Amino acid sequence: MSELEKKIAEVLEFTVEKEFEGTRLDNFLTTAYGEFSRSYIQKLIEEGFVLVDNVQIRKPSKKLKQGQKVTFFVPQPEPVKVLPEDIPFDTVYEDKHILVLIKPCGLVVHPSPGYSSGTLVNALLFRVKDLSGIGGLERPGIVHRLDKNTAGLMVVAKSDMAHIRLAEEFKERRVFKGYRALVSGLVKEDTGLIEKPIGRHPTDRKRFWISQEGKPAKTEYRVIKRFEKHGVSLLDVRIYTGRTHQIRVHLSSLGYPILGDTTYGFKTSSVDRRIMKLMGECHMLVSYRLGFYHPITGEWMDFKIQDPEPFRSVLAFLENT
Repeated sequence: MSELEKKIAEVLEFTVEKEFEGTRLDNFLTTAYGEFSRSYIQKLIEEGFVLVDNVQIRKPSKKLKQGQKVTFFVPQPEPVKVLPEDIPFDTVYEDKHILVLIKPCGLVVHPSPGYSSGTLVNALLFRVKDLSGIGGLERPGIVHRLDKNTAGLMVVAKSDMAHIRLAEEFKERRVFKGYRALVSGLVKEDTGLIEKPIGRHPTDRKRFWISQEGKPAKTEYRVIKRFEKHGVSLLDVRIYTGRTHQIRVHLSSLGYPILGDTTYGFKTSSVDRRIMKLMGECHMLVSYRLGFYHPITGEWMDFKIQDPEPFRSVLAFLENT
C-alpha cells in the first residue's frame, strides 16, 4: 500500500455537468465538496489526491470538460492546531458547567482543514479556560452547531459530564429549538408541518436535499407577518430534529427560500436592493430561542434573545417601507 493510500478516508466520484464546462478543477471541487476551503483543495490536488478521467492531475487550474469524471481521494483528517483568538461574542448565561452565547453571523463554529482560525472555537479558547475536552482539539465543548451565516443561541459544554448529558439531550430530541426566518414569497398557509427526509446531495457535497434515502426531519412553522409590498414573509420556526441545513432545505422545498440563501434557491433579484445591502453575507435566519434541561442540576433552562443584526435592520426596513 502506498503512502497516499494510507491517508485516504473516502473516495468520491463526480461527473462534470454542462454548467461546469470550462471551470477550474479547484473551483469545481470546492463547489462539489464544501467541507474544505479552496486553498486546501489546491494543496490536495498538488499532492496527487485528484484524478480526472483516471489520470492523476496536480494542476489546480486545469479546465474541465462536460462529461469528465473527477475522482477525489478525501484524506484522513489531520490534527488542526487551534489557537486562542480574541473574537467577540455575547454571553447570555454562564456557570461552571455550561455557557450560552449568541453566535454572530459570519462566524464558523469549529475548525476544519483550511479553516484553522477565525472560528467560534478559537474565540472560546480565548474567553473560556475550562472547556470540555470531549470534542477533541478541534471541537472542545461543541455540542451542536449553527451554519456560518446563521446567527443566534448556542450552548457550549464546560465540563465533560455536561458535554455527555447535553449531547444525549440533543440526540433524544429533548431540546427546544426556535428560529425566526424571513423568506422570499408570501406563505399561503398560516401554519405548517414539514416532514420530509433529508440527505446529502449526490453531486454537490455542500448541499442537502429531500431524499427518501435521507434521515427523518421534522419542521414546524407559523406565519407571523406577510410583507406584501416586498413579497416577504416572517416566520416562527421550530425544529424537532437537527439535520444539517434542515430549515433551509425544508422551506426551500415549499418554494420559500430564506433571504440571502442562494444555495437553496434565493434569487437576489427577488428583493429590494436595499435589503441586499443590509443583509450582506448573512442569511435571514436566527436561532432566537433555546431550551434544555441543565445537564447537572436537571433544571429547565429557557433562553430567548432579541433579533440580532442584520436581521433587526432588515425587519425594520420591511416594517417601515
